[in-house]
Amino acid sequence: MYAIVDIQGQQMKVEKDQKIYVHRIDAEAGSEVEFDKVLLIDNEGNVTIGAPTVEGAKVVVVVGSQVKGDKVLVFHKKRRKGHRKLNGHRQQFTQVTIKEIIA
Repeated sequence: MYAIVDIQGQQMKVEKDQKIYVHRIDAEAGSEVEFDKVLLIDNEGNVTIGAPTVEGAKVVVVVGSQVKGDKVLVFHKKRRKGHRKLNGHRQQFTQVTIKEIIA
């Protein structure tokens, strides 16, 4: 059984006991969070497609650790003008474990 769920603007295919990284969630480690924007559920060949979401379906996750992604450097340069600008960014992620998919 798997589901396609919208988590903070990103669509992800999730299965039970799977660990994924999502954009930072403001929740304590070990707490449970529910996502109710389930777009599709496949229950062993029985596919349910939402319009736009599946009614009564939700995905329950357990929040894990908060981590940072790799550093991304953004460099701007305008030739012959002497203009250079370097900017860096590290995205904040939260590791979550899929506890159950309620259809």
